[in-house]
Amino acid sequence: MTTHNEAVKLLQRRRQGLVDELRKIDVAVKALGGIRSSHTTTRRKPQFSKAGLERIAAAQRARWAKIKAKKAAG
Repeated sequence: MTTHNEAVKLLQRRRQGLVDELRKIDVAVKALGGIRSSHTTTRRKPQFSKAGLERIAAAQRARWAKIKAKKAAG
């Protein structure tokens, strides 16, 4: 059976090993950072047809007309 001090030393060694591994991973991530940026994709906006845009605009005009009608009546 290990003593308290031995258990603490073992945990400290394991912790240091993990810290060393994290440092290596950080270096790898930084090294790949330049490569990753060249392969990123940009999100494209949806492209609507002219008719689709007209339908959207007409629907919005109808919504505003309802709001204005309620304000005028109330």
